[in-house]
Amino acid sequence: MSVFEHPSFDNHEKVLFATDEKTGLKAIIGVHSTVRGPAVGGCRMWRYEDSAAALNDVLRLSQGMSYKNVMADLPIGGGKSVIMKPDGDFDREELFLAFGRAIEALNGNYITAEDVGVSPADMMTVRKETRWVTGLPEGKAASGDPSPVTAEGVFRGIRACVKRAGMSDLQGVRIAVQGACGHVGHYLIGHLAKAGAELVITDINEPKLKEIAEEFGAKIVDKDAIYDQDVDVFAPCALGAIINPETIDRLKVKIVAGAANNQLATRDMGGQLQQRGILYAPDYVINAGGIINVMGEIQGDFDPAWVQGKLDGLEKTLGEILDRAESEGRPSNVIADEMARARIEEARVSKAA
Repeated sequence: MSVFEHPSFDNHEKVLFATDEKTGLKAIIGVHSTVRGPAVGGCRMWRYEDSAAALNDVLRLSQGMSYKNVMADLPIGGGKSVIMKPDGDFDREELFLAFGRAIEALNGNYITAEDVGVSPADMMTVRKETRWVTGLPEGKAASGDPSPVTAEGVFRGIRACVKRAGMSDLQGVRIAVQGACGHVGHYLIGHLAKAGAELVITDINEPKLKEIAEEFGAKIVDKDAIYDQDVDVFAPCALGAIINPETIDRLKVKIVAGAANNQLATRDMGGQLQQRGILYAPDYVINAGGIINVMGEIQGDFDPAWVQGKLDGLEKTLGEILDRAESEGRPSNVIADEMARARIEEARVSKAA
């Protein structure tokens, strides 16, 4: 299957395949849209089954970044990159230097940052080869790890959904968190525990999972059993496509709201959640805190107050989506997609005028 006929291809402006035999680099960079500004989105390093899986991931993620950035009302476009993690031992610094050279070849059309499997330190390595990198731990406007702000945005989204479901606050609300040991998942659990939620958690990192459970008084379940929990909220904070034909019938929740990107395996999963009476918070709306934090760095004058104001805006946008979904009887993800595409098209028309 070619890129143009790929089901996840959405008229992406550019898709770059970058390899470096010496370091073992195999990377794909997807630039979905630069209508509102340079495409911005993190770099993910993962052990993909094959290049087809990596391509599908980068196409979906880069489109999601366009939607996320426009829904957060940021003056940037959407892009994403993935690195196929090499087998065996490899020189991490040399790998990310090679990746930096690939970023530089795009001449500022894409600005990268850290994502799953990548750290701020890796981005400092990339910075040695290109200036088109953000989310750095050093520098005049350095914003550092965006995970805490992403977690705060997701926490706000969960809290808003809980209120819409008829619960006054998070005290005693039962929440299952998938991906508890990731940066965002860990910070999110901290917020939820402080608010009085009862937590059920899972992750593949068992030693760290036990530490988190002890720290916050959470219950541990097997990674596959997380879908079967009798809880109020399911918060996916790992990888995507976890709401799929094999898992959706197992959910016993009132709400799905989490940090993971592309939680719905297919667009129609949103409708199926709605038919089951499950409120869904579109992922790219509530998990936009990280890119908001990064945008503060891109602007050159990081301002925490500006970041908090943008998080307030996310809550308002989520409310508009959920209001329309209820009044129109249509899935929240469909409403969000339509709003995002309309905003991008509005920018395209304005740019062409």
